[in-house]
Amino acid sequence: MSLHRFYPIFDNAGWLHRTLPLGVKLVQLRIKDMDVADLWNAITQAKSLCRAHSASLVINDHWQIAIDAGCEWVHLGQEDLDTADLPAIRRAGLRLGISTHDHAELDRALSMSPDYVALGPVYPTILKKMKWHQQGLERVTEWKRAIGDLPLVAIGGMRVERTADVFAAGADVVSVVTDITLSDDPETRVRAWIEATR
Repeated sequence: MSLHRFYPIFDNAGWLHRTLPLGVKLVQLRIKDMDVADLWNAITQAKSLCRAHSASLVINDHWQIAIDAGCEWVHLGQEDLDTADLPAIRRAGLRLGISTHDHAELDRALSMSPDYVALGPVYPTILKKMKWHQQGLERVTEWKRAIGDLPLVAIGGMRVERTADVFAAGADVVSVVTDITLSDDPETRVRAWIEATR
C-alpha cells in the first residue's frame, strides 16, 4: 500500500475547502473539542469534500463516528488505543494509523497490525506540549528499519526545507500542521509542500 507523501493535519473542514483544490490527496481531520452533532457534520462534510477531490481522509481519534460515517481511515494516539474497539474498527474495514514516540509504543503499535506508523516529534514542535523531546533523523532511520515495508509518517516541526532530509532518513510520508496553518499564505505553502513531496 502506498500513501501520498504529503499529509497535512487540520482542525476543521474549512481547511479542506482551501487545500483540496490545490492537490492535497491525503489529509487528517483532528478535532478535539466539539459536540457530537457538530463533529458528525464536520466529518461527513470532510468526507464529501475528499471524495469530490479523490483524496483520502483520516479521522483522528473519533473511531466510532468514523465507522458510522463510512470513513476509510482512523488515526489513534496511544491514549486512544486504551479505549478504542480495535476489532470493531477492523470489522468496519477501516485502515489504521498509530502514533508512536518510544520503543514500547512502537512495539504496542506493531502488535495491532497498523497500516502506517507515525513517529514524532522529529523536530521541536509548538503544536502541543509533549513529554518527548525531538526524536531526530537518526530515530526516523531506526524506526524505518524496525517497521520495514510499513509506511512511516514523520511528524513534528516539519518545514518544506527539511523535507529532503526527512525522506533521506527513511520516512515515507511527511505530516504537517503549523507550517501551513500559521503561515501568512497557507495556499502558497501547500503548493510548496506538494512540489517538495512529488
